[in-house]
Amino acid sequence: MAEILRKRLAGGLPPFARALIPYLLAILAAFAVVGVVLALMGFNPLRAYQTILFTSFRTPNGFVQTLAKWTPLVLQALAFTVPLAAGKFNIGGEGQLIAGGIGAAATGILFSHLPLPLLLPLALIAGVICGVLWMALPAWLLYRFNINEILTTVLMNFVAFELLDFVATKVWPDPVAGHPTTLPIGAGGFLPLLNARPPLHSGLLLALGVAVAVALFTRHTAAGYELAATGANPRAARVYGIDVRVMFLLSLLLGGALAGLSGAIEVAGVHHRLIAGMQSNFLLLGIIIGLIAKGNNAAVPFVAFFIAVLEVGASAMQRTLNIPGEMVFIVEALILLFILLSDVLQRRR
Repeated sequence: MAEILRKRLAGGLPPFARALIPYLLAILAAFAVVGVVLALMGFNPLRAYQTILFTSFRTPNGFVQTLAKWTPLVLQALAFTVPLAAGKFNIGGEGQLIAGGIGAAATGILFSHLPLPLLLPLALIAGVICGVLWMALPAWLLYRFNINEILTTVLMNFVAFELLDFVATKVWPDPVAGHPTTLPIGAGGFLPLLNARPPLHSGLLLALGVAVAVALFTRHTAAGYELAATGANPRAARVYGIDVRVMFLLSLLLGGALAGLSGAIEVAGVHHRLIAGMQSNFLLLGIIIGLIAKGNNAAVPFVAFFIAVLEVGASAMQRTLNIPGEMVFIVEALILLFILLSDVLQRRR
């Protein structure tokens, strides 16, 4: 037994545990820094930590809010990490989400008389297609003229904001709403509820299935291998017969599809209409999740859940302790910063 323990200690922790150490240290360091800031501002750091970390698990409502927040976050993160696997950066998740929401809302309004078995799939498919179409222009500009996708996807976000406002105020406006909002979609376009009180829509299961499918695609298919090879070394991938330009195009279009689906789920499951501001801060959080997960699609759902816990806890902290909710953004940014620093230190070692 002593010999076994000696070998275990000599060999160190298992690889999985070793991989978690930088994340745990980054989280501890981030909370330590924020704790000092909160103390200097006159707040109780321990109460703040307790509120941030445990609000999601204290009540059924908190847990449901966390799962509802997790659904768009995981899809937005995957919309970033799938192109990232090919070395491309999709910074247009907001615009693609809005485009997907517009497609789902238009379908739900125009065909509001259809029953659920027809209207709901049509609305979701329309959202995916619109997300792909919104990404098609940046992807084509990259493919045809080698124009940087970061610039084009960001610019398309601003076009989407104006298009949402136009649709919500000119095409199908809700006359009784005091905010740019469309008419509600037909009841057949509503995602069924998994839980009535508090309400939790079944888009959660759809997002979970998509996350599993994406992880399997990128890890266990030839196309996924080609995406990874393209991102790792485009020149070597080209030598071995991979059309890297097609891989760039494919990765961006897949990212657009995932972001478009997130918008369709927000319309069909949460708002039941198109509403200005529905994109919230999902793009920023999705990028943070993707970077913390280091582009690992299998890790994205777990990181997204942790970020969702922080987001729900931040709202509770702001309500109960009057601490600015932006403190959680600082925590998330510091976690990412410390993880990146740990990578630099490991490479130097």
